Amino acid sequence: MDQMLEKTNRINLLFDFYEPLLTEKQRTFLQLYFHDDYSLGEIAENFEISRQAVYEHIKRAEQTLRDYENKLQLLHKHEQRVKLRVELEQILDQCDPELKRKSGALFDTMIGID
Repeated sequence: MDQMLEKTNRINLLFDFYEPLLTEKQRTFLQLYFHDDYSLGEIAENFEISRQAVYEHIKRAEQTLRDYENKLQLLHKHEQRVKLRVELEQILDQCDPELKRKSGALFDTMIGID
């Protein structure tokens, strides 16, 4: 169960980064399956195709997301920046509160965390 949740979370994160690079069908099927929790059967029924066809579209889309991540490393780089933010926060805990606030806000702006 934990592995399935972990996989779903990973696909959702990859989807957030690479959604614009997917085809419309890939975006739609991944959105329905992973975000909206539709079953393969429900998607198949809505699109009047077989469950197997839906499964194959989703598997190919997942592989496409992994391929993009292997090449571009956007999610990996984001995760590294978030780790650095946590480290900075720990260091800033020992500083003046105003310096901590300003530094944290500046770092968040710099790495794109809202």
